[in-house]
Amino acid sequence: MPQFSRYLGIDYSGAQTPTSSLPGLRLFSATPSSPPLEIPPPPSQRKYWTRRGLAEWLATELLHGPPTLVGIDHAFSFPLRYFETHRLPHDWPSFLDDFHHHWPTDQDHITIDLIRTGSFGHGANRSGNSRWRRLTEERSRAAKSVFHFDVQGSVAKSTHAGLPWLRYLRQQLGTRLHFWPFDGWEPPPDRSVIAEIYPALWNRTFPTEGRNAHQHDAYSVARWMQETDAANQLPAHFSPDLNESIRSLALIEGWILGLP
Repeated sequence: MPQFSRYLGIDYSGAQTPTSSLPGLRLFSATPSSPPLEIPPPPSQRKYWTRRGLAEWLATELLHGPPTLVGIDHAFSFPLRYFETHRLPHDWPSFLDDFHHHWPTDQDHITIDLIRTGSFGHGANRSGNSRWRRLTEERSRAAKSVFHFDVQGSVAKSTHAGLPWLRYLRQQLGTRLHFWPFDGWEPPPDRSVIAEIYPALWNRTFPTEGRNAHQHDAYSVARWMQETDAANQLPAHFSPDLNESIRSLALIEGWILGLP
């Protein structure tokens, strides 16, 4: 039997504000018996999802829905060098609180660049270096640093925009949502799980079939999770073959689900 009843693949975007309609923010949903299909935002004047709208939708769906595996395309934490430079405890929930205090990117009308330029928040007190990379990014060989701004499709912007919404989901759902691997490498049964993913691991495996790049990334994530669960291979990915030192580091820095 599959471990999950639903698979949500999300291609994220750090553009504009939390209430902006973003064509780069895409959501695909699959079940064990149905292929991934795009889920549009609820009817409104906005054509595309907003970051706020998606987070609120996820909070409701994961509270009342079946066990779901959610894959989101942005980093869930920062390199150990960041924790050491800013003298932060090696504790992920505390990191989310501290980050939100300095980078309140979930507030309406606030963009990443407003905080970067010092017009809002206290981002200068929690900055990083584009040469700093998490171990999981180094293992992937292609994933960019979470501090590598000012490039197209910047994971830095997506990450800095998305982290406060992870905190929001944690506040809304508590133990009903398992944040992998921070809450443990092996999720409890019948629990929804949210994990960091990297679509480039799989997006060339599946034909695009007319989807644009953002749609195809979200589709690829949902389909990989669906097929991996059907093959009973998710447990091996939830508990990858890492030594204890790397596992301890990943509980601070995070890890990409499915990374070989």
